[in-house]
Amino acid sequence: MIKDSGKHLFDMVIVWKLDRFARNRYDSARYKALLKKNGVKVVSATEIISEGAEGIILESVLEGYAEYYSADLSEKVIRGMTENALKAKYNGGTLPIGYMIDSERHFQIDPLTAPFITEAFQQYDEGATMTDILDYLNEKGVKNSRGLPLNYNSVQHLLKNRRYIGEYTYRDIIIPDGIPAIVSKDVFGRVQDRLSENKKAPARHKAEDDYLLTTKLFCGYCGAYLCGESGTSRTGNVHHYYKCVSVKKKRAECHKKPVKKDWIEDLVVNETMKMLNDDSKAESWFGFGLLNCTIIPCTPVGCRG
Repeated sequence: MIKDSGKHLFDMVIVWKLDRFARNRYDSARYKALLKKNGVKVVSATEIISEGAEGIILESVLEGYAEYYSADLSEKVIRGMTENALKAKYNGGTLPIGYMIDSERHFQIDPLTAPFITEAFQQYDEGATMTDILDYLNEKGVKNSRGLPLNYNSVQHLLKNRRYIGEYTYRDIIIPDGIPAIVSKDVFGRVQDRLSENKKAPARHKAEDDYLLTTKLFCGYCGAYLCGESGTSRTGNVHHYYKCVSVKKKRAECHKKPVKKDWIEDLVVNETMKMLNDDSKAESWFGFGLLNCTIIPCTPVGCRG
C-alpha cells in the first residue's frame, strides 16, 4: 500500500482505528510521513480527530495508548503461559502425535496413536531407516496435526522430540518428567546417537533406502531386525549385505553371519511370486485382507511378508 501510494492511485487510507494502522509510534510516524509525501491522508473511521493542533495531540495519545496496550497484553499473555508452564500444562501450538489434552489442560497419552510412536522409535533403534518408519506410520494411518499424511521431515522431527521422554519445555522453563513418557530414555538416547551418525554420513543413509527388506528380515537366532550395510573389499568393490542388529551393536550374544543383499532379496521376491501365483493360497490371503507372515528357510533368516 505504501509503495502504491507513490503511483498516486488513491488519496486516502481509511482504518477502523489508528491502532489498526501500526502497532508502535515509530512505524506510524514513518509510514504516515511517506503517505503525506505522496499526498495520501490516513483517516480513522471510529475516532474523531480534528485538523488543528488539538488533533495532533489526540492522535499521539491514541497511538501511544495503542502501543502501551499491545505491550501490556503481550506481558500478560507471557505471564499466564509461564504460570501454565510451571504446572506443565498445555500452552497451545502443535500437539505431538501420541498425546491428547485433558480437561485440566494436562498432557495425557493417546492410547490410539502412542503405540505407533513407541514402535517407530523401536524400529529406528533396531536399524530401520526414516523412509521405513515413514512408510510404516502412513500405512497405519497416522496423520499430522492438520490431518495430512506424514512426510520425511515429520519423522525426523518426531524422532528428535524430547517430549516423548516426558520433558516439558516452554521458553527457558524445562521440567523433566513433566508429562507422561511414551519412549524410554535409553531408547531415545540410542536413537539420537544414530541420528547424529547418519547426519555425519548422509551418503550412507541414502544407500540404506535401497535395502528393500530392512525391518522385514529378522534374525532366526535372536529375533532382532536385520539392517542393510555395505563394505569395500581390498579390490575396491562395494559389497552389500544384511546384518543382525544385535551383532552390529553387540547387545546380545548372537552368531548370525551377514547375508548377501542380492541373494536374500532375489530369494524373497521369487518365493513371493510363487505364492502369489498359487490361486488357492492367494484366495485365503486376500480373504483375510492381508498376507500371512512367511518364514523363508535360509541360514536361519526370516522374512515378515
